[in-house]
Amino acid sequence: MLLASAVVVWEWLNEHGRWRPYSPAVSHHIEAVVRAGPRAGGSVVLGQVDSRLAPYIIDLQSMNQFRQDTGTLRPVRRNYYDPSSAPGKGVVWEWENDNGSWTPYDMEVGITIQHAYEKQHPWIDLTSIGFSYVIDFSTMGQINRQTQRQRRVRRRLDLIYPMVTGTLPKAQSWPASPASAASPAAPPCSCPQCVLVMSVKAAVANGSSGPLQPPAARKNMPPSGAVKLPPPPGSGAKLLDSAGTVRGPVKTVPSQAIRRQASSTPAGVTVGSPASPPGANGKTGRVALATLNRTNLQRLAIAQSRVLIASGVPTVPVKSLNGSSPVNPALAGITGILMSAAGLPVCLTRPPKLVLHPPPVSKSEIKSIPGVSNMSRKTTKKQAKKGKTPEEVLKKYLQKVRHPPDEDCTICMERLTAPSGYKGLQPTVKPDLVGKLSRCGHVYHIYCLVAMYNNGNKDGSLQCPTCKTIYGVKTGTQPPGKMEYHLIPHSLPGHPDCKTIRIVYSIPPGIQGPEHPNPGKSFSARGFPRHCYLPDSEKGRKVLKLLLVAWDRRLIFAIGTSSTTGESDTVIWNEVHHKTEFGSNLTGHGYPDANYLDNVLAELAAQGISEDSTAQEKD
Repeated sequence: MLLASAVVVWEWLNEHGRWRPYSPAVSHHIEAVVRAGPRAGGSVVLGQVDSRLAPYIIDLQSMNQFRQDTGTLRPVRRNYYDPSSAPGKGVVWEWENDNGSWTPYDMEVGITIQHAYEKQHPWIDLTSIGFSYVIDFSTMGQINRQTQRQRRVRRRLDLIYPMVTGTLPKAQSWPASPASAASPAAPPCSCPQCVLVMSVKAAVANGSSGPLQPPAARKNMPPSGAVKLPPPPGSGAKLLDSAGTVRGPVKTVPSQAIRRQASSTPAGVTVGSPASPPGANGKTGRVALATLNRTNLQRLAIAQSRVLIASGVPTVPVKSLNGSSPVNPALAGITGILMSAAGLPVCLTRPPKLVLHPPPVSKSEIKSIPGVSNMSRKTTKKQAKKGKTPEEVLKKYLQKVRHPPDEDCTICMERLTAPSGYKGLQPTVKPDLVGKLSRCGHVYHIYCLVAMYNNGNKDGSLQCPTCKTIYGVKTGTQPPGKMEYHLIPHSLPGHPDCKTIRIVYSIPPGIQGPEHPNPGKSFSARGFPRHCYLPDSEKGRKVLKLLLVAWDRRLIFAIGTSSTTGESDTVIWNEVHHKTEFGSNLTGHGYPDANYLDNVLAELAAQGISEDSTAQEKD
């Protein structure tokens, strides 16, 4: 009997379309729930094994990660790797962030690095797998081939990821001793999982020429004794989940790793040919995962994933999750949790295929946008306004109050009838003076408002801390970069009658200025250039014009801590949402979304940008 084994790594899809691995401990936890079957409820609470993941739950039926506080859904998958590769040895390769913390590489990258490390290569160029980096093992550094910037890398040992094997049911195990060999064989199990696993093993033992192998594929089978390599990355091999839905490409490993696995095959077993009977030497042959052809690997994946939800309990569907609003996902998630606790499997609507970018567009097809000048715009570092003190700036927006009301100043939380309780830098105004903002009418200590202005962007504007009314022209701290915008001849879902406005933001890494959180410290810029999309409709063009104003005022991006990766000192979005998915709405950042244009207009208005702003910019 031959056993096809693999290392299981659970992964989630981030907003850049890359599959990120869960840690070995989390993958073991998910596998434990998988193997527990329907009595576990079909949901995995990640906070039970990692407190940092407390808001997250995985729904195994739909293969989605659900964030309880925001309603965000992200696809997850159960991926298979060669047992001799990095995850099968507990090896994790990581790179150092700007804040000194460590981030693991994608599993495919880590496996490639580990393979070169084991071969004692002095360095490894990652260009072949789509990354412009060189890893230098002598210095344990990562070098950006374009910028020559270097980062530290490290290799550490962790838990080995869980292993799965296409084993026979216990009643069908081969006898372990002569005594047990004499006992009568139990009837074979007829459940779908065992039938599929049995058929996979039979096909492999017969040189993959059994009934699972279609005639067209049999013509391409390698000769006996040869190892058939898996398809190269990007070839489109798909893995099927428990419902037979395609989840993503099957990961492959370098051919050297496959040869290493083949060379470790026990004596008496020839890779690619039938194994000797187990009774001959008391050992069970084990075939490397790479020797399975694509069809058999898919069948094995189906068989292993059948454990997720048994077929004895009826599946109850939850309301469709289409759309970007967090309300529906949140309600569906709560419903799923309750159903899971009752022992019912939960079936969230399966997400569409992620489509981040439009079909290829030639240069001749890219057109300028009618009514919008130029096709790109740059920003530079902010020019500091000179000649006006904070007191002089605020004087334009305030009216002095001779008899303050007997209520709290919402900045220092002291009574307005008492002096300001602010204990920072000493403004040149008396701490007991009180002023009222001219438009909204809210009252504060002038001392507190001056201190608040000094702690902000100091751009000549002021925002009421209570109602957020903006006085003057608000600007941000967006680092220098470039914004491009043009028409492409494709339509967005939900907007079939118009073309698409594509916006491309490009911001390079650099050094933080005095207006940033850590002046003089470097900042990173992940995921650039970032592509965003608007319908070429009247309202879509209106949004574009206001986004151009926001770009000029440096309000689109900021430097801070990423809510996705936790990395600090990096470029992040600044409260104006963009659609970064072209042909789907899998993450909530795509189309169709009937309310998006209205929502983004409201977000821009909250930044002080409206139709009047375009006239101000022209003036």
